[in-house]
Amino acid sequence: MSEDPYSILGVSKSASQDDIKKAYRRIAKDCHPDLKPDDAAAEARFKAAASAYDLLKDPEQRTRFDRGEIDASGQETAQHQYYRDYSEAAGNPYRGSQDFGDSPDMSDIFSEFMRRNAGGEDRFGRRTSGFGAGFHARGQDRLYSLTISFLDAVFGASQQLTLPDGSRIEVQIPAGIADGQTIRLRGKGDPGFGDGPPGDALVTISITPHPVFKRDGDDIRVTLPITIDEAILGGKVAAPTIDGRVNLTVPPGTSSGKTLRLRGKGVRKRGSKGRGDQLVELSIVMPDKMDDSLKEFMETWRKSHAYDPRKGMSV
Repeated sequence: MSEDPYSILGVSKSASQDDIKKAYRRIAKDCHPDLKPDDAAAEARFKAAASAYDLLKDPEQRTRFDRGEIDASGQETAQHQYYRDYSEAAGNPYRGSQDFGDSPDMSDIFSEFMRRNAGGEDRFGRRTSGFGAGFHARGQDRLYSLTISFLDAVFGASQQLTLPDGSRIEVQIPAGIADGQTIRLRGKGDPGFGDGPPGDALVTISITPHPVFKRDGDDIRVTLPITIDEAILGGKVAAPTIDGRVNLTVPPGTSSGKTLRLRGKGVRKRGSKGRGDQLVELSIVMPDKMDDSLKEFMETWRKSHAYDPRKGMSV
């Protein structure tokens, strides 16, 4: 990654860690290959954003980049500076005594020598070995995002995730996962160095809203419309739940805003076989058209049964 990671994510160098995370998630949601499978430009932007975020997500690594100790790809640059600083130091007896003309940058030659003798890859991507060939390190973690439906988050599911190289892996979504939580896929990150183990894939989950249900912790909330006569007389009404429709008893004289509880109809609690509840808020809905008989009845009823539900609200 040769471009500036801040520019790739569209943030300033003074951006907070939270701002950097939000910028990455915004790009991932818009450019992920799962969402735009045939868009090469979107895939390239997603890969660049993932690499940029991988560099900046760690505050210590970000600080090292800001100080110029590592480059945008995470490679050490300290040895470049060390040679230059030494060669240009005032006390160096050879300072200014040689003219290399168009010869290669000596700091690059020095860093190439160090890379070759430390093992790893040379500047052309070839595997090398040397006095540091016994060095082993764990591979870097890779960050991904996955959007799932509301009900898949509630009940759990299995989803395919497309990696930057085009391969696909299976992601098991645990029941009850919340929006923004991360699933760790061990060994699915970058390969390790030497005999080091590979890194992990960290998959951040985004949940699409449901048109009927809303989640409140382990509980499910739903607003249920009822008619005037159901509110006054009470009765059985059909109510949707995440398990299907159930008959709900509306008490006589129910007001809008009254909430009824259906126990065990919510989200499975993590680490438990128990489930939360479903909270049903009742909302009285007027008929589309008010006929004369209803108006006459209410006028007569008002004369003999008038009441003030706003009593005591004056200030």
